[in-house]
Amino acid sequence: MRFMSLAVSALLLSAAASVSQAADGPGDATAAEKADDAFDKDLAPFPEPKSIRQSAVIGGKTVSYTATVGSIPVKDGKGKVIGEVVYTAYTVPGAPADRPVTFAFNGGPGAASVYLNLGAIGPKRVRFGAQGDAPSDPAVLRDNPNSWLDFTDLVFIDPIGTGFSRTREDEEKSKKDFYTADADIHYLSRVVYDWLVANDRLASRKYLAGESYGGYRVPRLAYHLQTQVGVGISGMTLVSPYLDPPAIGEDDALSPLPWMIAYPSMAAGHFERQGRPLDDATMGPVETYMRTEFVQDFIAGPRDKAATDRLSAKVAELTGLDPALVRRMDGRVDASTYLREIRRDLGQVGSVYDSNYTAYDPFPASAQPKYEDPLLTTLIAPTTSAMVDFITRQVGWKVDGRYNALSYDVNEKWDSDHTDSPVTDLRKAISVDPRMTVDIVHGWDDLSCPYFGSRLILAQLPGFGAGQRVKLHMYPGGHMFYSRTDSGAALRSDIMASYRQTG
Repeated sequence: MRFMSLAVSALLLSAAASVSQAADGPGDATAAEKADDAFDKDLAPFPEPKSIRQSAVIGGKTVSYTATVGSIPVKDGKGKVIGEVVYTAYTVPGAPADRPVTFAFNGGPGAASVYLNLGAIGPKRVRFGAQGDAPSDPAVLRDNPNSWLDFTDLVFIDPIGTGFSRTREDEEKSKKDFYTADADIHYLSRVVYDWLVANDRLASRKYLAGESYGGYRVPRLAYHLQTQVGVGISGMTLVSPYLDPPAIGEDDALSPLPWMIAYPSMAAGHFERQGRPLDDATMGPVETYMRTEFVQDFIAGPRDKAATDRLSAKVAELTGLDPALVRRMDGRVDASTYLREIRRDLGQVGSVYDSNYTAYDPFPASAQPKYEDPLLTTLIAPTTSAMVDFITRQVGWKVDGRYNALSYDVNEKWDSDHTDSPVTDLRKAISVDPRMTVDIVHGWDDLSCPYFGSRLILAQLPGFGAGQRVKLHMYPGGHMFYSRTDSGAALRSDIMASYRQTG
């Protein structure tokens, strides 16, 4: 999930991937190497992988499976272990050798895979993301009827610095080897490959799923696995993906994109509060307006009073905000203002992940927002407690360390490094494999990664041959729309159909 940049203000394969040091002399370790060795000695080894047998009712049928928690070492070019990635795998015993296996990642950067695991597609789930849920609710796991486990095995990967995954290097080396966009792709690709080899699954059909910044990772992982590792990917699912950071994250006064991408999601939140259905019939006219009259009036600029009057009146109509407020802002309403104003009369604020998930504003009289995101701060406790209990008590994988569901430390250290965009690698990956399918899925109400950005991106893609290989699906809800049972069921149905298409 892309939780840092917008939530608070609004988240090694290659043989050349080595940590090389210039030696002081033949056979002498450098000071940095000695420091790393000392750091290593402070860390007790991770346990061997541990498995238990469980079952869950999924899609109306009982599915028996094996749940395994373990770690995969990350090594530098000299074979030294520089980090350890923890995974949680759910596999169905006795399945055919080509049974699909899906590797799932969340985002941030700095988020563990727990949200997709215990919220969306794993065999068990914990309540979070629904209005009225609280951090103090019991962290009880129950069967997830919308899990994907009946049609694919699942491997949830926690990147270094998230979950229990950890670096064995000092801070500067860790930033270089794990906390850049490019290094992230290299070592995680190797983790996927190593899991496949260790579990004799190279003959299986292989899929990737990623949420938010995980949706940024997945196209790049797919292309790197295809072309550098020799692992073909049959399909990928991008959940509320963070595909075009500049278009979403920069309020550039010369570009209408940040607003035209965000406004449909603001409108969806307003329509939902009115009790209107969220579907193409309701949202189609909004999208058409954004592509046409909005752009024309926006480009005319605030000095064109008539254009700005028209734009402001329409934005007020779509968002449900006070027309006078919208006109004072020249029709350019940012997400933070929208989320604070839509329920100001009730003293409540909305979440950037779902504008209709609310909490009370602790400082309603303040001119500046002084609150954390309602949904983000609510979900950390139940997901962390449930996942740690599952790993340490149910599975019995005992580990001494803190579990980081969301690591602000990783996010602060992250370097986007201006490498290829995920859209570039998405195009390349699809063009390489004529059988690959891509599902991009969004909640209508999400303002952290608005769906309309993906709609505009897909409109620019070539056809890639016959058939609809790249699909966009929208569901009621926000960033974690799957927390709504009906939306989770619709997601399961849509993805199952794509897996069958590539089977």
